[in-house]
Amino acid sequence: MAQKRDYYEVLGVSKDADEKQIKRAYWKLAKKYHPDVNPGDDEAEAKFKEANEAYEVLSDPEKRQRYDQFGHAGFDPTSFTGGFSTGSFGINLEDIFNSLFGDFGFGGFGGFSQRGSRRTQTAVPGANLRYRMNLDFMEAAFGTERVINIRREDLCDACDGTGAAEGGKPTTCPTCKGSGTIHMRQQTLFGQMTSTQTCSQCHGSGEIIDNPCQSCRGSGRKEKVKSLKVKVPAGINENEQLTLRGEGEPGYRGGPRGNLYISIHINPHPVFTRKNNDTYCEVPVTFAQAALGAEVEVPTIDGNVTFKLNEGTQPDDVYTLKGKGIPYIQGRGRGNHHFKVILEVPRNLSEEQKNFLKKFDENINESHYQKRTGFFDKIRNLFSGKNNDAKH
Repeated sequence: MAQKRDYYEVLGVSKDADEKQIKRAYWKLAKKYHPDVNPGDDEAEAKFKEANEAYEVLSDPEKRQRYDQFGHAGFDPTSFTGGFSTGSFGINLEDIFNSLFGDFGFGGFGGFSQRGSRRTQTAVPGANLRYRMNLDFMEAAFGTERVINIRREDLCDACDGTGAAEGGKPTTCPTCKGSGTIHMRQQTLFGQMTSTQTCSQCHGSGEIIDNPCQSCRGSGRKEKVKSLKVKVPAGINENEQLTLRGEGEPGYRGGPRGNLYISIHINPHPVFTRKNNDTYCEVPVTFAQAALGAEVEVPTIDGNVTFKLNEGTQPDDVYTLKGKGIPYIQGRGRGNHHFKVILEVPRNLSEEQKNFLKKFDENINESHYQKRTGFFDKIRNLFSGKNNDAKH
């Protein structure tokens, strides 16, 4: 059998913590691990009962004194079973919240009423939905409109979401009086304790439907396919998200609809790449065009433009065309377009062409090659330094 943890460790307080600190520590754990918040989570349920057990002892001055003196041995292990059984989750949280916050209760947990006197049904927002949209490169750059089909749970048309057959309507559950829960009290070694359980008659809805709708079988909901027109703004980028508010699933008990979140993914382009709002491409040029300077056709997302290369353009030189990139999504200006020069060396030369190049090369000296001259100067200096070191 697993050894019990120290009660102070369970609540996360020091041994000199006062009553208020112990209450607040327990409240945080109870709110985090309460079974209503973690349905079906056995680990959360175990931590909730462990926190209850620790609070039962440390909140009572006499029991706390006995625990400080004897530890867990100061208590009969069987004495806890009445207060921490599976069907009862210990202390009624309303009592804790009221002791901490007064008669105003705590509206953020479990739907307590304003006076904290009983649990009431609260509005629950509908579920959010997600959709992945694939766009072509140009669609993302300049914007587009798409019609998408989403499958979602929606209100039943036959009963308008009431769940009742035509002419009928739900009635308040007589067992829980519409709260969806029932309170059970029992006397234990530590006094009277209250547990809150889901009403078995209405299964927590707070309503009874005597004549259910045949179309939705009383649920008030059916799965439907909805077509939506989506406007994609110019300049949208990879992994950005569009939000269509109120296009998710309907809420419960008057709660608002959820939202539809559309995640954007952009297909690659055969010529262009993109970084934020700037576009990039490569432009192959001949040796003569790079050496002499020439007008070349440069592709942009708006179409080809003519650009004059500088004389002596080098391989991998990058030129920038201002304002020829992707529009900013806010509608203010555009990014730039950058293209890199790729020098293509000719292949399959004839003998005449080869001889011509040899004669050309013979008429060229080192002063025409800045990178080549600088490179060999570095090599000579490198080996010259090693020779001088050897002589010394």
